[in-house]
Amino acid sequence: MEEKDWNLIAQQAVLEDEAFDELYEHFFPRVYNLIYARVKNVATADDIVSDVFEKMVQHLAEFDCQKASFATWLTRIATRTLTDYYRWQSYRQNVEWDDVFSPAIDEKERPEGQLLIKEGKRELLLALGKLGEREQRIIELKYWGDMNNKEIAEVLGISPANVGVILFRAMGSLRKLMGKE
Repeated sequence: MEEKDWNLIAQQAVLEDEAFDELYEHFFPRVYNLIYARVKNVATADDIVSDVFEKMVQHLAEFDCQKASFATWLTRIATRTLTDYYRWQSYRQNVEWDDVFSPAIDEKERPEGQLLIKEGKRELLLALGKLGEREQRIIELKYWGDMNNKEIAEVLGISPANVGVILFRAMGSLRKLMGKE
């Protein structure tokens, strides 16, 4: 399956509702996961994501694919909106890391299996919390934001090679913190 040209679809979305709907459907989960991973609160994430897409609509005609890809452009809007939220809000929501991960568990799974899964997630999230802010941000963009190293580099203003090195080291640190050499 070939990759869609989201830059072209973004340009079409200025005038065509179908193109806009396609953009929204594709990028909503990516943006939502990125925001939710940071705020760890459904209502807050909903509000911020709504603001992100409102800004996207307001500024879509200004999108320039010569400056950045659409994915990078939208991620920048999301990170700036999140930064604005934290400026406005003087504190972070204190929700357990475990709430970030709430995948549906098969009803047939036994309780001891559910406990092992929950403990594994808790261990992973505690280990993530011990990494530096930059490492956490790159992991969030990579896995929750579903971005590649080039896109992450554009968002953070560093080289793709640097992203790769930081990600490699962060994953190594996570393995050590979790006792899984």
